[in-house]
Amino acid sequence: MNWLLPEYLADALPAEAARIESLRRAILDHFRCRGYEMVMPPMLEYLESLLTGAGQDLKLRTFKLVDQLSGRTMGVRADMTPQAARIDAHLLNHQGVTRLCYCGSVLHTLPATISAGREPVQIGAELYGYVGIEADLDVIRLMAGAFEKIKLPVSRIDLGHVGIFRALAEAAGLPQDAEETVLNLLQAKDVPGLEDACAIVPSPFREALHRLPQLYGGAEVLERAAAELPDLPAISSALNGLRQLLASAPDLPFSIDLSDLRGYHYHNGVVFAAYCTGYPAAIAMGGRYDGAGKAFGRARPATGFSMDLREVAHLVPAGNLNGAILAPHAGQDIGLSRHIGTLREQGEVVVQLLPGETACEGPFCDRKLAQVGEHWIIEAIQED
Repeated sequence: MNWLLPEYLADALPAEAARIESLRRAILDHFRCRGYEMVMPPMLEYLESLLTGAGQDLKLRTFKLVDQLSGRTMGVRADMTPQAARIDAHLLNHQGVTRLCYCGSVLHTLPATISAGREPVQIGAELYGYVGIEADLDVIRLMAGAFEKIKLPVSRIDLGHVGIFRALAEAAGLPQDAEETVLNLLQAKDVPGLEDACAIVPSPFREALHRLPQLYGGAEVLERAAAELPDLPAISSALNGLRQLLASAPDLPFSIDLSDLRGYHYHNGVVFAAYCTGYPAAIAMGGRYDGAGKAFGRARPATGFSMDLREVAHLVPAGNLNGAILAPHAGQDIGLSRHIGTLREQGEVVVQLLPGETACEGPFCDRKLAQVGEHWIIEAIQED
């Protein structure tokens, strides 16, 4: 059965491929109109470049192989964000703000979610060189605008800040293995497990870690957090940043979740996740990851987001498909050939039959070219 593909890998057949490509063009045009320049990094890189600053989850998701030219270990990219950071830090070397976007396939050793595949088509945007919360808001608006552009508005954008947990873990003196355990329990919102894991954590940090899974909801959560969490400078700064985001964009469907710490080892500031009605998982995720370019020679403030176009394509409302025009074989008919060329220049899909071919089994043809006297006209194809 040579036609079988490995698990969680799938072909995109014509209808799905056309949909993905249409979304790609629309979203990249949306980025371009806002000053985000496209880059196209390679599928393979030396492993240390791909994993610079990345967490253990990305290391486990990356396929590895040996380069036959150099003998060094290479990786198939599992995320294009580190590649964009490398390009900004090492190749472009801009002193001011840089806005980059990208789109391409990435490969995962395991699917990220139960509904995801192992070859997402990742599309995203990154903003480098600006440390203020305004950059985070710019990227969040860019993301929300992209969903509006493709007529799939987000129903909720969860905001969090990894600096809050990081400050608590540091103040509590959690060793690295205990920090990982508590982090995983927080992300799972496993309150009983969290209570057991934090039994030896000194007060008031033990109580604060217990409270984090309950600190989700509307804007009022930030005031509850300020009252219930220790008065640490890093926590106050994080809460102020989240307040500023909420105040600056009252039109966006923000909610707060202070235990949503996905990408904890990579991000170091505001994090966000977008959700759409009818889809249980986050459809787009992002956040701040300052200093990601340090290993490439230049530490830069950075924030961005990405999403999987394959997953998005399943959720976008189906529009009216424009049918193709069926044309007979032209042979030596120069007039027919010119007419077909004109229609294609106007954006029409014209399927020209080959000699002996009587019907098209490819694109859906709802019209055909028919000769009336010396002229060719378009008429509807009547269903039998």
